[in-house]
Amino acid sequence: MLVYSSGVDVSSSALRFLAARLRERRRTLGTRWRRLSAGRQALLTLAHLRNGQPYAQLAAGFGVGTTTVYRYVNEAVVLLAALAPTLADAVRAASMKAYLILDGTLLPIDRIAADRPFYSGKHKKHGMNVQVIADPKGRLLWASPALAGAVHDVRAAREHGIIDALAEAGITCWADKGYQGAGGTVRLPYRGRWDRLSTGQQSVNRSHAKVRALVEQAIATLKSWRLLRKLRCSTTRITSLVQAVLTLHLASSD
Repeated sequence: MLVYSSGVDVSSSALRFLAARLRERRRTLGTRWRRLSAGRQALLTLAHLRNGQPYAQLAAGFGVGTTTVYRYVNEAVVLLAALAPTLADAVRAASMKAYLILDGTLLPIDRIAADRPFYSGKHKKHGMNVQVIADPKGRLLWASPALAGAVHDVRAAREHGIIDALAEAGITCWADKGYQGAGGTVRLPYRGRWDRLSTGQQSVNRSHAKVRALVEQAIATLKSWRLLRKLRCSTTRITSLVQAVLTLHLASSD
């Protein structure tokens, strides 16, 4: 395999954050020697998450075995996922915000037609449903554990306890028509054909769309980590990957 130098468009603060956490873990475990330093392991993990490079390519680039790459990446992902904020943490941190924006996104996975639980009728593809909460400026605040793509947004929001948590905190939340019947503090646009809505209802829906559109920035932030654009791993690992990316994003945003 040919090897060449490449770059990772991630903030250096994310690298320092992850490297520091890995050093702490090694001290806790009493690790004396490894093939890669904590800094190199952190860079390896960032290259995998950000660029979506497979283990074989990373193994060639870092001069280690494919199995070693898997172990190092998995160790870092589990460590980062454990540091991700919970929904309660996110709601508490957003308590001073005027409102929040909620939306769901589908993370594509490599499944066949027989895997119906993962097929999203809305997106016409297989994937995992992840709920995203953004602040009024469209900044990513929280991402939920991943559910099968066939799960509708309103059901996913209920299962994660998002609606109840926002209602208890008294935080207004803007969402699209996929959350019909959510209740609580969730604000939705008027339903119906555009030409059948009154002038006032059309005006409300325009304003609602302008506010809600900013959540796309948060979703784009999540998917800027290219591994999440086409997942080829076990579906049981996807939640950990999402939580790891969330932790890195928040660490580099502070």
